[in-house]
This record gives sequence, C-alpha cells and structure tokens, in this order.
Amino acid sequence: MLSARNRLRGRVASIRAGELLAEVTIDLRPGVQVVAAVTRNSVDRLGLETGKGVSVYVKATELTLGL
Repeated sequence: MLSARNRLRGRVASIRAGELLAEVTIDLRPGVQVVAAVTRNSVDRLGLETGKGVSVYVKATELTLGL
C-alpha cells in the first residue's frame, strides 16, 4: 500500500545511463535531491528525460541515507 508520506514530487535533474542501470537525479526543491537507481528499460518505458515532472515513491525499508 502506498502512503502519501512516501510520495515525493520533483523534476528529473539528470540521467546517467550505464549498460543495464541508470542513475536518475531528481530535484525535489532547491538544494534537495534524491537519486534513484533504475533499469534503463524503466527510463525508456517511463519516458524519463531531464526536466520532466515525476513522483517518487519511497519504500522506507529500501532507503539509504547519505550525508
């Protein structure tokens, strides 16, 4: 089940694609970003591109924090 607390809205800031995975950086607000690792197929299927508005759903048990 999805929770509104686990949904973040932002814009794709950059996509760095590797052979199988892509690192997608999303600007949530000035100075706040999240980075997601997704398959390249998902980038294509979702039509992700720089500047596109997106919603990010975060599963708390799958979250890694970096300082």
